[in-house]
Formats: sequence, C-alpha cells, structure tokens
Amino acid sequence: MASLADASPAIPLGALDGRYRPVVAPLVDYLSEAALNRERVHVEVEWLIHLTDRHVVPGVRELTGAEKDGLRAVVADFGPDDVAELKQIERETVHDVKAVEYYLKKRLATILGAEADGIPELVHFCCTSEDVNNLSYALMVKGAVEQVWLPRAEALVEQVATMARDLRDVPLLAHTHGQPATPTTMGKEIAVLAHRLGRQLRQVRAAEFLGKLNGATGTFGAHVAAVPDADWPAISRSFVEGLGLTWNPLTTQIESHDWQAELYADVARFNRVLHNLCTDVWTYISMGYFAQVRGQGTVGSSTMPHKVNPIRFENAEANLEVGNALLDVLAATLVQSRLQRDLTDSSMQRNIGTAFGHSLLAIDNVSRGLAGLDAVPEAMAADLDANWEVLGEPIQSAMRALGAQGVPGMENPYERLKELTRGRRITADDLREFVRGLGLPAEVEKRFLELTPQTYVGLAPRLVDFLGAE
Repeated sequence: MASLADASPAIPLGALDGRYRPVVAPLVDYLSEAALNRERVHVEVEWLIHLTDRHVVPGVRELTGAEKDGLRAVVADFGPDDVAELKQIERETVHDVKAVEYYLKKRLATILGAEADGIPELVHFCCTSEDVNNLSYALMVKGAVEQVWLPRAEALVEQVATMARDLRDVPLLAHTHGQPATPTTMGKEIAVLAHRLGRQLRQVRAAEFLGKLNGATGTFGAHVAAVPDADWPAISRSFVEGLGLTWNPLTTQIESHDWQAELYADVARFNRVLHNLCTDVWTYISMGYFAQVRGQGTVGSSTMPHKVNPIRFENAEANLEVGNALLDVLAATLVQSRLQRDLTDSSMQRNIGTAFGHSLLAIDNVSRGLAGLDAVPEAMAADLDANWEVLGEPIQSAMRALGAQGVPGMENPYERLKELTRGRRITADDLREFVRGLGLPAEVEKRFLELTPQTYVGLAPRLVDFLGAE
C-alpha cells in the first residue's frame, strides 16, 4: 500500500487543516508556528529599537529613521521564504529563539551596512528565550482574540439576539424536566441564551494580556551586571506596555501564564453556553418548533429523502467539546511550573491555535445553522392547545392570594387543582367548568375564563427588551 505520508503537497493530519481550513484560516496569521516566529522577530526588533532610542547602553548610537523602518519592514514583509529560512537556521542551532536572533542579525547587517557600530550585539541583549516567547505569545493570543475570535463571537451573539427579538411574542410551551410547564415565548427563551453569551463576551473583552522582560530568573541579573546604572524595571515596563501588553513585574524565568488560564476559562465558559444553545435548538427542531430551510441540491439523509438533519448544531457540539478539552488542559497546565521553569508550557502553548480553531468552527456552524431555521408558530400553538392543564398554576396562585385576603371558599387550592390536572389531559371546557365552580369574584372568574395557554406567558415578551440594556 502506498504511503499517504509521502504525498506532495502534504495531506493534512487534522481536520482543521483539512476540510475545515477555510473557516479557521484567519487564525493562521496569529496562532500558527509561522506567526510565532514573526512575533519573535517583532519583539526582537522592538527591543533593539527601545534600547537604542533610550540610550540604555552608553556609547551606542540611536538608529536612524530609515534603519528603524528597515527593521520594521522585516516584520511587515515576513512571509513563506522567511519561514523556510528560519527553519533552515534552526536545523543548525537546534534552538528556535537563537535561530531568530541569527536571522535578524543577518538582516541587520544589510540594513546597517558599514554603519553597524556594534549595534548587532544588542539583538537579544540580556534576554532569555522566555522574554521573547512570552511577549510573542501574548501578542499572538491578543491578536487572535481581538481580530478574529471576538468579532465572530460578537456577530453570532447579535444574530441570536435578533432572533430573540423577532420571536419575542411567539407563545411557546415550556418544558421543565422534560414535562409541559408554564408557557413562555420562544423569543424570551432565545434571549436568555443571548444574554448569557453576551455576559461571557464581556469577560473576554476585559481580558488582560501580560508580559515580562526580566531575564533568566526574573531578577534583571544580567541587565544590572551589563549596565548597572540603568533603571531596568522602568525600561522593561515601558517596553512591554509599548507593545500593548500589561507589564508583569514579578515572575520566575517564565511569565506565569495566569492571564492565559483566566482567558481560556472565559472562552470555555462561552463555549459551554453555546453548547447549551445547540442542544436546546436541536430539541426545538426535533419538536417541530423550527423548520430547517435546505438549499436546493443538498442532502439531508443518504437513504431517507424526507430528512433534513440538524448537522450544523451537532457539528458545533462536537467542536465545542474538543475545543474545551484543550482550553481546560491549557488553563490547568499553564499555571504550573517546576521551580523557575520547565518546558511543559512550551509544548502546551503550541495547541492554543487548535483550541481556538475548534471554537471558531463551532461559532461558524451555529451561525449557519441558525440562518437556516424558520420558526413554526403553528406547531408551538398546537402543543399549547393540547396542554390546558398548565393553567392550573395561575388559578391556584390566584386562589392563594384571594384566600390570604379573606375571600371564603379558597381553601386547599393546590390540592384541588392537582386533583383536576395531574396525570391527565384536560380540555378548555373542562377547565372553564372547573373555574365556574370555584366561587371566584366575578372579575377574577372572567379573567381566568378568558385565559388560554397561548396568552399565559407573563412578561416574557417584555423581558426580551432587557437584551442590550445590561
């Protein structure tokens, strides 16, 4: 049998780089190995510019504007050829960050020419690899969240909120424990999910992205030994904050990754609420409350022509579960490190892109699934009309209130309604006959004779209006 591993171009091992690649491709610019190397170059370039701009090392000149532009162009133009070149250098160094240092020094020789003046020696000056890596990962994750994941998630939540508003007045038989219960509206039920998702997004938007630059054990030891008169904490802080990150002053060799654990927990919680949306909508589809609109030519079942399967929601469930498994292990593992450091975080962080990829894929599937639904109010109305016993709740509640006010004949309301309704279906006529025999005040009796399961929705439509008011 021929080996598929020998195919050219390479056959993807995972689904994200195979059939799902078009959906997750935007994450490649932020969370791929190539993006990591580009951010490493970015951090090294900006550190060199930062050192020379502030005359940190006595006697070293500032870079000219043209030289800075040339260095920053190395980052802006970073592409496939640079990725290949770095791989080749790394084969010799067997060290990824050292490869970046040599790569940049090679570019710097061209940019500076005969005017080098010792400046190349400030590339990676006083840095441990983790100084570069932690800042690179923070920039990568920040970019992926703010530029890709959050916009897609926000668009989905707005789609859910719009659906809730559109269905705010459509009566729905609620189910608690799977049993017919107090009616609501479909809009209110969807609004609950939109509200929950929106709250989790606010947590994600508030995330901090921390970074450090303080040497091999977080002490600025090499920095002080090399240039004792510099204010190294201030230099470090201004550099990290200049990258758009939050400075962490107290670390071991590694930045502690607590911010990553916090962020991944928030994203995972969003995913779990979204999973709840998938299972609820799937159930509504199975009950006939939503019809799926299928494009011409698509196939629902390979053998049953009548079927349209809710595959978008099922696909989303699976991807949310895979993504959350990764997010959970990232959050649990990254906050642990033996003494000054071990390398488990290095291997772990290479899975960040996969975790966000599965979440992004789920968001895409849910969005497409919701766009293919049409509400079926008639099916919802039919279920309501078949369950008049749900009006036992408001009647016994009104009787309790009347009994508390001293109205005679209102004793044991719960038990009387239980005897009428439990374990059996009743009709509108059954209920109205019962109401007429209760001896209710005339205006209360009139109210309950006019009440139907379709109109017993409380304030459900109004509650939808709280969306966006948080």
